[in-house]
Amino acid sequence: MNALPFLDPSSPVGKRAGFMFKHFWATQYAPGEMYPAGKYPNQHKGGDGLPRWTKADRSLEDQNVVVWYTLNYHHLPRPEDWPVQPCVYASFHWMPSGFFDANPALDVPSPEVTEECC
Repeated sequence: MNALPFLDPSSPVGKRAGFMFKHFWATQYAPGEMYPAGKYPNQHKGGDGLPRWTKADRSLEDQNVVVWYTLNYHHLPRPEDWPVQPCVYASFHWMPSGFFDANPALDVPSPEVTEECC
């Protein structure tokens, strides 16, 4: 399960890394937009990166789109984790739904079977 940060958005880290308060962002591609917190998160007062870029409300239709996904993980301790915490995994998986009108593999021609291969 994905989690939101325990930080207050008005905290120094919350201001500088505002992207982490939403799991999913989509922006129109722009060459200078490489880092979700902006180029220098430790040097700015906050509000740079994804929160600033999305305020422009640029269209995503018929554009090159960048998808930003934030996976926040909080360790929920269990008795089994003491004295050494085992390795814990967090991941996500993309799976389209309704992207195609039908299965595109239905139109794939079958290979001809020859006696050489059998």
